[in-house]
Amino acid sequence: MSRAFEDFPVGSRLISSTHRVTADAIMEFARAFDPQIFHRDPKSAQQTLFGGLAASGWHTAAVSMRLFVETMEVAGGIIGMGVDELKWPNAVRPGDELRLEIEILEARRSKSRPGYGIIRILNVTKNQRGEVVQSFMANAMLPARSSVP
Repeated sequence: MSRAFEDFPVGSRLISSTHRVTADAIMEFARAFDPQIFHRDPKSAQQTLFGGLAASGWHTAAVSMRLFVETMEVAGGIIGMGVDELKWPNAVRPGDELRLEIEILEARRSKSRPGYGIIRILNVTKNQRGEVVQSFMANAMLPARSSVP
């Protein structure tokens, strides 16, 4: 199924599938992008504020992005226009199963790009216990089925 702007009216809510985060994935991401000790060395991580291995917030954001794209199913792609209020209130740990909850807060046709719509979304990523591990609001542009308002 391929969706477009018209498929996401204000108030729409979507829930993604889940993604399991492994210790290996946490450490691999950390080595490449956020090489802090609590992300890349389980033994040393025990002596930190986290008290054990924890995923980088940017790793959580990357997993959330994948879940967002897969859940939205927009063939023409979704162009991010900005993120507000990015928060990581709880750490992601090895074995956590993440899911993304998406809510469409606003939807309008683009004035400058005919054939596109702009949505404002609330994205909340939760673990298997229902704890919020990431949240943010964002604006995104996506293709509309037609350029007729």
